[in-house]
Amino acid sequence: MAEKTYNVGIYCRLSNDDERDGESVSIENQRMLLERYVRERGWNLVDTYIDDGFSGANFDRPGVKRLIADAKAKRINVIIVKDLSRFGRNYIEFGQYTDYLFPSIGCRFIALNNGIDTEKPSGSNDVMSFLNLFNEFYCRDTSRKVKAVKKACAESGKYMGTTPAYGYKRDPANKHHLIIDEETAPVVRRIFALRASGMGFHRIAVALNEDGIQPPGVLYYQRTGKKDPRRTNHRWSESTLQGIIRNEVYIGNMVQGKQGTLSYKSHKLIDKPKEEWIRVEGTHEPIISREVWDTVVAIDKKYIRKRETSDGIKSIFTGLLVCADCGFKMVNRVDRFTYKDGRPGRYSSFLCGNYSRSGKAACTIHTIRENALREIVLQDIREKAGCVAYDRERMMERISSLKEKENHSRRASYEQELRASTARISELEKLMQSLYEDKCGGIVPQTVFQTLMQKYEAEHAQKVSMIPELEKKIRKQLENRNEADRWAEIIRRYTEITDLDETILFELVDHIEVGESVRNGPLRYCDVKVYYRYVGNVDAAIKAEAQHETAV
Repeated sequence: MAEKTYNVGIYCRLSNDDERDGESVSIENQRMLLERYVRERGWNLVDTYIDDGFSGANFDRPGVKRLIADAKAKRINVIIVKDLSRFGRNYIEFGQYTDYLFPSIGCRFIALNNGIDTEKPSGSNDVMSFLNLFNEFYCRDTSRKVKAVKKACAESGKYMGTTPAYGYKRDPANKHHLIIDEETAPVVRRIFALRASGMGFHRIAVALNEDGIQPPGVLYYQRTGKKDPRRTNHRWSESTLQGIIRNEVYIGNMVQGKQGTLSYKSHKLIDKPKEEWIRVEGTHEPIISREVWDTVVAIDKKYIRKRETSDGIKSIFTGLLVCADCGFKMVNRVDRFTYKDGRPGRYSSFLCGNYSRSGKAACTIHTIRENALREIVLQDIREKAGCVAYDRERMMERISSLKEKENHSRRASYEQELRASTARISELEKLMQSLYEDKCGGIVPQTVFQTLMQKYEAEHAQKVSMIPELEKKIRKQLENRNEADRWAEIIRRYTEITDLDETILFELVDHIEVGESVRNGPLRYCDVKVYYRYVGNVDAAIKAEAQHETAV
């Protein structure tokens, strides 16, 4: 009988997840140990298969794939590894190979340090399943520890990503800190400025593409010298711009942990709910100001696609006007006429959208001419800017005082609701515990137990979900002075404006209330209230200041 020929393939692996203790687990050390074992037995070493930097949590590795292909092709009939964990740490997949595939193709498997040899009927082979299970536990524990470390770093404001956001680069002195990329930061500022002026994402993309500015993906591959594998047109797109506009990194905040994996065995990314994101403020130098950021956020919240008019003129007030009585958005109506000398005329006005859609049964017309509205708002802005310029500190005190009075009852209501919800949650937990004990003691029937438990659990879940929102509302009520200062910093620049444009309105105005018009002789009057971003309507503060000066 001819002696069996052993054609050997040795496999070595090392990953960042494994414990690197010098030469004991290095790739070179593994290779030398296995080659010496093969030489001592006079076997034929066919090839060496290496996976460096790959986790053992799954078998989707190039070295393993080539090893298995050669074993199936009968190129090798012996596989040798330093220990079981080098081959892999996935208990189920490991068993598929050692218990089914290798025996079926006549391939021998040896793990030196564990004393495993599938050709020898030794008791050590019986414990291979347990060793594999322990290796998987180790992999799971390592994954948990790595995630905990990354989370702790993210919570401390360290950047844990791979590629910094467009406009930033890694600090050469600290890879977990971002610094401004002077080459791309001006593009970011331009994008935010265009959006703050009311320009849509499509028009911004067209402007950047026409100027030949490279989008983030193209620039990345140019800088790294890598081949771009993406099948795209390599142009700016609306989705790319939306990702930039809505990224807090540009105001100096770090928001991480938006995605995660299903488990340590799967690298498929899933989106996490917003409440699980890790957000740290002031971690690096901002590219844009907070005022510009707030402007684009406000535009995102209330942006309305303005319908084209026959002459192509769109009103700068569209989306800002609301009916003072029913709260509906007001719609722009354009009427055309001809002057006596034959010139075409244009009459633009706004009216209640509720009235426009459903008639007098829903609301009244609440109409106002656009040119009159423009003058009213312009005068209001100049008046408020003048008050701030004259005595900013006193004006801020008045606004903060009035807003505090206005919001005091609201905050008290929120605080009372928070206390009641917290107390009710504690009460429900005691009721559920008591109900369970009564059910176990036979006092409450199973059907009654299930009905009451479902009711209590539903109410408990509802109360728990309310807590974060109530806490957020309470915090919001305590920010009056900071918001007043922010408003003052913006409006003081407009003491001498002579006309309005969309950029000014987006930066300053939250909304404008228009009341029903009242006839007084040949004229009609209506109450117009301008509500500014950050501070709302500040007419009461102006009146209080005037009364204060009169008294003095």
